[in-house]
Amino acid sequence: MTALRQCRMTDLLRMSLCNLDPLTENYDVHFYIEYMARWPSLFTIAENSDGQIIGYIMGKLEEDPAYLSFSNNHLPWHGHVTALTVAPQYRRLGIARLLTEAFERACDNQNAWFVDLFVRTSNDRAITMYRKMGENPTSKSAGEDAFDMRKPMRRDKNRKHIRKNGEEYRINPEDVYHG
Repeated sequence: MTALRQCRMTDLLRMSLCNLDPLTENYDVHFYIEYMARWPSLFTIAENSDGQIIGYIMGKLEEDPAYLSFSNNHLPWHGHVTALTVAPQYRRLGIARLLTEAFERACDNQNAWFVDLFVRTSNDRAITMYRKMGENPTSKSAGEDAFDMRKPMRRDKNRKHIRKNGEEYRINPEDVYHG
C-alpha cells in the first residue's frame, strides 16, 4: 500500500532510493529546503507500507511579471512540477499518477490556470504517461531537447494556455522569464 504525505525535513536524508536513478535531477539540499518552506503543499512524498520513500513530487506556483504580459510566452499564475520521481523498482504501479494528481489538486485549490512540467524528448515513457493524464506538449525548448507539457486546470475552461501542435512550437531560452 502506498501512502502520500507532505515532505518533512528528515525525508531529505531518506530519498536516495529515488535520487540515485540516472533520470532523476538532483539538487543541492538548500533547493529542497526552499521548496519545503515556500510551497509545502506542493512537495509530496510517497511511502510504501514499510515507511520507505519510493517517490516524490515537488513543485511551485508562479507567474511572470505583469510587464511581460505582451509576450507570446508570458506565463500566468500556474503550477510547475520541478521534480517527479519514483524509485525504479516501484515504477509502472501508478505512483507517479497518484503524486501528479495530488499536485494538480493542490494547484487547482490555489486557482492556477494550468500545471506545466518539462520532460526530455527522449523520455518516451514519461511523455506517454503525461499524455494519458491530459498533459499536452505546448512548446519544445531549443536550448535543451525537452517539451514544456501543460494540463489546464478548472480555471482554464477554454484551454486558453494550451497550444495545439506544441511539439512544433520552439521557444528559445531568452524568450522565457527566469525570475
